[in-house]
Amino acid sequence: MKLDVIKLDGGKGGSVELSDAVFGIDEIRGDILQRMVTWQLAKRRAGTHKIQVRNEVSRTGKKMYKQKGTGGARHGSRRAAQFVGGAKAHGPVLRSHAFDLTKKFRALALRHALSSKAKSGALVVVDTVALAEAKTSALRANFEKIGLKNALVIAGAEVDEKFALAARNIPNIDVLPNAGLNVYDVLRRQTLVLTKDAVEAINARFAEKEAA
Repeated sequence: MKLDVIKLDGGKGGSVELSDAVFGIDEIRGDILQRMVTWQLAKRRAGTHKIQVRNEVSRTGKKMYKQKGTGGARHGSRRAAQFVGGAKAHGPVLRSHAFDLTKKFRALALRHALSSKAKSGALVVVDTVALAEAKTSALRANFEKIGLKNALVIAGAEVDEKFALAARNIPNIDVLPNAGLNVYDVLRRQTLVLTKDAVEAINARFAEKEAA
């Protein structure tokens, strides 16, 4: 499939060929995207919530009262969870929330995410995102010309430093290099903006996987 290329100032920049296997999937699987987003967010979780278990509570180890003859239940420690100041029962402990997804599944999810943007008309290809000056006001004006308000920009192998500086103060605009392309960030923004270099890298990346 072909898509028109525009420039940051709104001018025409020719056209680019998009791989149908990557950008042309007709039936978008929401369950695949959901599993991928859950996987990404689970990997981000620190897993550092922790309570004090029974052997970590700083209380006396002396037996509370004699075992028998009191008419009450038998207890051996004030560190037990049923006592005020004791341990917490079944609370969170240090652990990893991550789970496994195969490389093939992750690649499939990314293809579905890219295809969903192309299918909904929320995919824009720009010639380049290099700037002569790091001016936020000028870049915001350019974005208004081409209708970008909430977007993820994949800027190529490396992000132009001046473009990154100009874009970082614009709300709802994320800028990533090719290596940072991921399903969660693609889906959380309304529009996906790719440079021509990024499109070539994506086509080559999936071509290599299909050949393998």
